[in-house]
Amino acid sequence: MEVIGFDGADVLVSLTAPEGANSEIGRIPSHEVSLRRVEHPSAIFQVGQEIDAEEIGRWGGGQLLLSARACEIPALRSFLLSIEGGQVVTGTVAGVHNFGVFVHVDGEPDGLCTGFIRLPELTWSRIDHPSEAVGTGQRITAEVIMPETRSGQVTLSLKALQEDPLVRLADHVGRLVTGPITKIVSFGVFVELAPDVEGFLHLSELTNEPVETPAHVVGEGELITVEIAEVDVRRHRVRLCAAEGRGT
Repeated sequence: MEVIGFDGADVLVSLTAPEGANSEIGRIPSHEVSLRRVEHPSAIFQVGQEIDAEEIGRWGGGQLLLSARACEIPALRSFLLSIEGGQVVTGTVAGVHNFGVFVHVDGEPDGLCTGFIRLPELTWSRIDHPSEAVGTGQRITAEVIMPETRSGQVTLSLKALQEDPLVRLADHVGRLVTGPITKIVSFGVFVELAPDVEGFLHLSELTNEPVETPAHVVGEGELITVEIAEVDVRRHRVRLCAAEGRGT
């Protein structure tokens, strides 16, 4: 396709049409121009220049929308297109941040870091920071959630390759369990039921007396006996209720 002009910070292109047909005008929105930060697309594109871009959809009026950044680095695009969701890959942790983990995926182009793991995809355990699950330089095996040519990244999951510990509790509804209170929030408490498994007990199950917070009734670390009321494996939640004699 050929760059034919600019509309503000967007790029207008003409797509090659079959012989005898009219060419179509496409638009590359400003945020789809490049993986790099540029003040204006004229800094990297010129009118008359032939470029590659990936189709991403159409506006309400029917105009074709394209992404040039998805094709900006051919080696990166080729690598990402070779990966599929559900595929298992290996790599090395490149950086650990409070919002997630960057990973050098084996086989990625030199000089790039393509893998990313969001905090919820690190482990089934409740953690406050990714550093509790992995460390920089650590070798990992993960499952691909989705390769994304437009962002130049592949989102990964460590949790997908780990057994969901709630599966072991699925047939334990109605049983009594004693465990420590691990966290107190304004409307209830979390109780450790087994390694990497917590359940939630609502404030109303702790006492029938009017109190402002659970901290007026129990303390963190205190052992408490509860009944497993519900195990929701799909949403990864365990609902607890008071054992007989508690909450009165």
